[in-house]
Amino acid sequence: MPEHEFLRTLELFDQHHILDHYRSLSFHQRQAFLGSNGALDFHLAFQLYHKFCESNSGAIDPATVSPPDVIPIPKDSGQNADELAARSQGESLLRGQKAAVLIVAGGQGSRLGFDGPKGTFPLSPVAGKTLFQLLAEQVRALSNRYSATIPLMIMTSSDNHKDTIDFFKQKKFFGLEPQNVHFFSQGVLPAISPQGNLILKDKVHLYTSPNGHGGSLKALSDSGLLSKMIEAGYEELFYCQVDNPLVKIADPVFLGHHRRARSQVSTKVVRRRNIKEKVGVYLKLEGKDAIAEYSDLDEKYMSALDEKGNILYWAGNTAIHIFSLSFIKELNKDGFALPYHCAKKSAYVISSDWEPASIDLWKFETFVFDAMPFARRTCCMEIKREDEFAPVKNKEGDDSPDTAREAMSALYRNWLITAGIDIPEGSTLEISPLYALGPQDISARTGRLVIPAEQEIYLE
Repeated sequence: MPEHEFLRTLELFDQHHILDHYRSLSFHQRQAFLGSNGALDFHLAFQLYHKFCESNSGAIDPATVSPPDVIPIPKDSGQNADELAARSQGESLLRGQKAAVLIVAGGQGSRLGFDGPKGTFPLSPVAGKTLFQLLAEQVRALSNRYSATIPLMIMTSSDNHKDTIDFFKQKKFFGLEPQNVHFFSQGVLPAISPQGNLILKDKVHLYTSPNGHGGSLKALSDSGLLSKMIEAGYEELFYCQVDNPLVKIADPVFLGHHRRARSQVSTKVVRRRNIKEKVGVYLKLEGKDAIAEYSDLDEKYMSALDEKGNILYWAGNTAIHIFSLSFIKELNKDGFALPYHCAKKSAYVISSDWEPASIDLWKFETFVFDAMPFARRTCCMEIKREDEFAPVKNKEGDDSPDTAREAMSALYRNWLITAGIDIPEGSTLEISPLYALGPQDISARTGRLVIPAEQEIYLE
């Protein structure tokens, strides 16, 4: 943005404190300030501020809420046959090079007490593999199994883009071909104070915030990767977040159910632990499949029970999806279609006397699951929490590194037991994706595997 247009925009939105600050800077500082902030979408930010923050609108209005249709975990021969058919369809998509993978990894590990991109956090219970390595090795194993090129796309943020790329280079892309690993950065919007003011982060930067995980679908298009994937013949995009080490990357069964349903957006869900669990809920809103944030859904729905005393709205969001690439293209066709949400947060910024100060501010973000109401067809599949969902959100307690490691070790133990292998009591287990992606891979290995009587067991 040219300087005169930038200054006129600040004046248009009555940001005279920013104008005064800009005019107090040296020539080189002004150039840096313009370079850092000139591309920000101030018009959108203030439009959202007036829409949400002044009117207090934007909360979900569950006018008609009902339970969704969900493909259940197989419990009889008919459902097992459906799963086998879905697996066959999904494997065909992988062999035919129709599926790509997107990992959303814009966060830092600060909530875990870790300095660096969250994906570089060492997590696995024995080998100490990072989240990135655990997921990248799955892509590598699948590529080998199906003799296919499965592109891995990683969405970063302005905070960790360079560090993430440097990490992959340092680790030699975990054995993946570098040309098949693509990085793109998430968009940001200026944050605004409750009084309607832009906020200085430092002398040459305004305070900004990422535009939410929904912004991954916009950034994928803006980066040119969406067109590149479609032109190369890819049709489906497996989506997950970097903080779930149990996720089954490009799960063939999930891909198959998605394709058989001719779905444009598909989701995996788990049963909520209890009515107090803070997780988004998959349900129908006004007849259409949707996911409602727990904070936006009325308490009577979050705590509702059916006639048997079970949670009525039980389907908890796992942030594991499949999107048809053609549908993502539609969402970006005439400006990005997903709605924005407004969240009030606290942040440390520079005060008027250039000292750090904590203030309230408004951030604007999109949610990737808000794509669902735009879809003509959707699909939802239930999974076992202990098999596929152990997110790392907190330093301690629930959803922490400790609980994730316990879940990983327990899962690998179940794989070995399923394969008929004796396991020493009290041992900590880890199985590399390059060794096995599930119990069927262990059973398929020739000879009987003997597990040593050790406290830590690692199979690779």
